Amino acid sequence: MTSTASTKTAAERTGAHTDEAASLIGGARTRIDALDDRIIGLVQERMAVSAVIQEARITSGGRRVNLSREMDVLSHYSDALGKPGTALAMTLLELCRGRV
Repeated sequence: MTSTASTKTAAERTGAHTDEAASLIGGARTRIDALDDRIIGLVQERMAVSAVIQEARITSGGRRVNLSREMDVLSHYSDALGKPGTALAMTLLELCRGRV
């Protein structure tokens, strides 16, 4: 018989082998969920600010994307987070470029 999500013990839900560890993991996961919500909000805010910049650039006769600036962003994330930071920056840049 398999347990459903609502009937699983804390240890089963977290993969921990003790109730103490399960409690610690549960609390940490709650904090991660809250951090993820904040990160999503910040990404959405970044997207909105990027749209303002792109609109100003296009309205003034410029291009939608500034490749030099994108390279600066990639470098910043790579310096701070290593190779995974570059992938994260690429994803953020893609999200913030808006629709063509």
